[in-house]
Amino acid sequence: MNPDKVIFTNMSALRQKYQSGIGRIEKAIARLIAADAKRGLATRLIAIDSPADMAAVQGEAVADPKDQRAVKRAVDAVYGAWAPDYLMILGAPDIVPHQELRNPVYSPGGDDDKAVPSDIPYACETPYSKRPEDFVGPTRVVGRLPDLVGTRDPAYLVSLLGTAARHKARPRSDYQKYFSVSAEVWKGSTALSLTRIFGDSAAMATSPPRGPNWTPTELARRIHFINCHGSPEDPNFYGQSGNSFPVAHTAKKLVKRIMNGTVIAAECCYGAQLYDPAEADHEPGICSTYLADGAYGFFGSSTISYGPSEGNGQADLICRYFIDETLDGGSLGEAALKARHRFAQAYTHLDPTDLKTMIQFHLLGDPSVHAVGAAPHALSKVKAFRQAFRERQNVKGTRGLRRERAARTGTNLERSLGKLKSSDAPVPSEVAKILEAAAAESGIKAFGFRSFDVAYRKEAAARAMKRFAPVREGRQLYMVVGAKAAATDAPGRVVAIVATVQNGEMIHMRRLHSR
Repeated sequence: MNPDKVIFTNMSALRQKYQSGIGRIEKAIARLIAADAKRGLATRLIAIDSPADMAAVQGEAVADPKDQRAVKRAVDAVYGAWAPDYLMILGAPDIVPHQELRNPVYSPGGDDDKAVPSDIPYACETPYSKRPEDFVGPTRVVGRLPDLVGTRDPAYLVSLLGTAARHKARPRSDYQKYFSVSAEVWKGSTALSLTRIFGDSAAMATSPPRGPNWTPTELARRIHFINCHGSPEDPNFYGQSGNSFPVAHTAKKLVKRIMNGTVIAAECCYGAQLYDPAEADHEPGICSTYLADGAYGFFGSSTISYGPSEGNGQADLICRYFIDETLDGGSLGEAALKARHRFAQAYTHLDPTDLKTMIQFHLLGDPSVHAVGAAPHALSKVKAFRQAFRERQNVKGTRGLRRERAARTGTNLERSLGKLKSSDAPVPSEVAKILEAAAAESGIKAFGFRSFDVAYRKEAAARAMKRFAPVREGRQLYMVVGAKAAATDAPGRVVAIVATVQNGEMIHMRRLHSR
């Protein structure tokens, strides 16, 4: 019987990193597999560096743990052989690497992320590639349970494996109260997100004036929704009012203060970056601290993320969708997958900031964990139903239906969503004038232009869509990216303005701010 869940890791890299402590990790993995079995989930550990393990799936062992192409092939082989319902990456990027994709918003002096470390390729059927536009149709449920980069004490990873093994689904009422902090300048956007999730935004705090000394009552709420600034290799999130960027949330004030089972969505730049604590005065990132304290899952970005100053877009949307799906009873991995689907389905094409959003947000946590229990249908209480579905086979069956729907959605997105193609074409003079004026009015300095064509797969066009073919063939995007005049270490300096041009006529323009 094929496993329901596969934990994949590089055991050679783990042994080299933890040496005599590897036995503790192996025992913790075994406890998680046993706990999954009691829940009716058949789980199998695959060492992608093991010739024997990879031969079982007709794949090749990974010789170099840094070889992203080989790791992607190994994961694809596992999925091709068994099609598990859950894929769990075990380890930080020094054990199992992120797939580094090209940054579609890259602009020297503006968005300086040359690459976007991403886990979304592991969720896609597309073979190894560095092109982000190749990974807009995810079909697999994937999450990463990370250890600490560079750390040789196994206690942290053993603790996270224990949290996953002991997890339990709670009623939605346990997750109805939320903790939320927003940069003051984005309070309208955050309030809109919270109202759409919870029906109100009364519990939202803004920074300034609040933070980072949150009360035990506030931090004890099991949903945390954060819309602040973040910086690379930094254990703090920052608020903003004008040119003031006070610390809004900090890792050192979270230790032993987070409720078991907490689920977090953070819009912040670098909010889910996994870095060596030695790079930040031995202070782990906020995401790592949450997980150490018993959080079930953290959904955040590996790099500079984007959103509008008002309304909802990019980071606002994908984080809101993740919380929506979690509260609806989906596993954390399924919530992440469906958040990506809902985000991509909102567009005819993904502009560069949309595409970066799609690939940069990932789940840290066991993807099979259900924080919120799904509300049972009345029929499930009937004796005939219980007799027909014994030993939880109905759970596996309905999960299979959900995976089928996810595969259909991802496949349709891959076939029908417009793909960006970088272009050397000059920006039309009238468009350039408008973008330059908008950049000047937005206070952007040292900006640069980028041009893109939007391509569609003609063979995938359904009959109803063929009438739009002439329109689709004449679509270009032009983007200007730069930084506000502020201190070079100030967060939130990057601004991107994107214009959509249809057959020579500008039909849409949007401005996005780095979180």
